[in-house]
Amino acid sequence: MYEAGPDLLLMVASDRVSAFDVVMDQAVPRKGEVLTLVTAWWLERLEAQGVAHHAVSSDPDEILRMVPGLGGGVDPVQWVRRSLLVRRTSPLPVECVVRGYLAGSAWQEYRNSGTLAGEPLPPGLGQSQQLPAPLFSPATKAVEGHDENITFREVGRVVGREMADELRRLSLEIYAVGARTAAERGLILADTKFEFGVDAQGRLRLIDEVLTPDSSRYWPREGHRVGTSPPSLDKQPVRDFLESVEGWDRRPPPPPLPEAVVNATTDRYLEIFRRLTGSELDDFAPPSFSSEIGEES
Repeated sequence: MYEAGPDLLLMVASDRVSAFDVVMDQAVPRKGEVLTLVTAWWLERLEAQGVAHHAVSSDPDEILRMVPGLGGGVDPVQWVRRSLLVRRTSPLPVECVVRGYLAGSAWQEYRNSGTLAGEPLPPGLGQSQQLPAPLFSPATKAVEGHDENITFREVGRVVGREMADELRRLSLEIYAVGARTAAERGLILADTKFEFGVDAQGRLRLIDEVLTPDSSRYWPREGHRVGTSPPSLDKQPVRDFLESVEGWDRRPPPPPLPEAVVNATTDRYLEIFRRLTGSELDDFAPPSFSSEIGEES
């Protein structure tokens, strides 16, 4: 994250990858480009539906015009097609998670207590099963360690009840767009997380990465079976490899990633990009965004 002027920031996504809260020594080529341009692709669609967000541009030429210092000796490889120019906001201290299926920590909580984020769910649901309706399942934004699921009532205590209601409404609305779009492409959006911030004029805006394979759990529809953990289109090859390494205690330093694992992970990122956008990554034109979106809200 870099300052790009009084009211702007430049978000640059690197190819570094982490798993189990440990950053790997090897990078995953093209990961940062995929995360940035998937976010831009989604924001362009959400903007058309009136969702206020923080993005100004992902187009390198426009970014260079607005942040001329980038032309002063900064290697373009470090930022071109992996950067998003955004408005400054004050981020809200809540992870706005929406779950449409029982997976990950949601499945673990349900299996242990029959609840999700402290709220009871119907009995008899299986792993990876679709929920009766998508659920807003908020979490803390931990400075260190893991985020922790919290109840909606706790969100109200943190940001106020009116803001909590709006965060839930917007999160469910955006998830519905994402799930519907993914389904049209043979994908299941099992869950995702959003972040929101308030700009200098007091407007609530969607911020950070949006509906990427790092912030979301995408399953190919053909691989989904209730009672199993379907393969996900993300850094799963890295996690699978690390879990197979005997004696690693999930603390730095991590074991070195084999080349085959790195390549398989790049392939996953390229596949989710291709399936979502219908475009090869090299053919995708990074968009700019309307500076007026959300100005009247």
